Amino acid sequence: MPINKSEAIVLRKRDFRETSIIVDFYTRDFGKICGLLKGIKTEPAKFASTLEPFSHNEIIFYTGRTSSLHLVSQCDSIDGFGSVRQSMLKVGMASFMMELLDAVMPLEDKNEEVFNLSLACLRELVATSNAERVSTIFKIKMLALSGFKPHFDSCVSCGDRIFGASKFSLALGGLLCVKCCGKDTASRSIFRGTIATILHIEKNDFKNSLNLGMNPEIKKELDVILNAFLNFHLEKELKSQRVLNKLAVAL
Repeated sequence: MPINKSEAIVLRKRDFRETSIIVDFYTRDFGKICGLLKGIKTEPAKFASTLEPFSHNEIIFYTGRTSSLHLVSQCDSIDGFGSVRQSMLKVGMASFMMELLDAVMPLEDKNEEVFNLSLACLRELVATSNAERVSTIFKIKMLALSGFKPHFDSCVSCGDRIFGASKFSLALGGLLCVKCCGKDTASRSIFRGTIATILHIEKNDFKNSLNLGMNPEIKKELDVILNAFLNFHLEKELKSQRVLNKLAVAL
């Protein structure tokens, strides 16, 4: 079996029989992979990482010959993001990012931009006092990089550029001009500032996006539209989003 080595972010882990675990990783060099760590529950010293969700590691694994499950022989911790784990809100944001990444990226489809974005967002969560901004930027850029992004450049129906009022259609996945609004009676109005914010974040790198001003009204609409879009097209609400919604009420 070929031996591979890569940086990897832990998306989630689950028990496998009595002594082992299965871990879903997002790797720099191979995209999303599924790894089996044999005997880790009885001999944890075999691996130099506790493999907590959203931790950054370096792994060595053997490619499975007959399945997509690979045997991980070594896992060394690079960064466990311990300070993030001291905040319930930041843990919720990091967990959401991992669940979204897992939901939209296919197995073994390398995308180094996605890996770099995920790592940059986790590192920013360590330093920032505005975890919600990091999460919003991550949603927008992940949707763009994964090919799921809503269509905001022009009318999703007729293709014309939009210069005035428009509405957003969940079902059609983008903006509708005044002429085409009737094609989705459930479409909703959207601020021009919200559209401009999304387009700016899509076209600029993560660091530049962090400096973008975002008033509370725009931020609220961004959250409503992006979460509704994800729920509609994934056909479910992410578990971590439900937790974040409860935290928002409690805080």
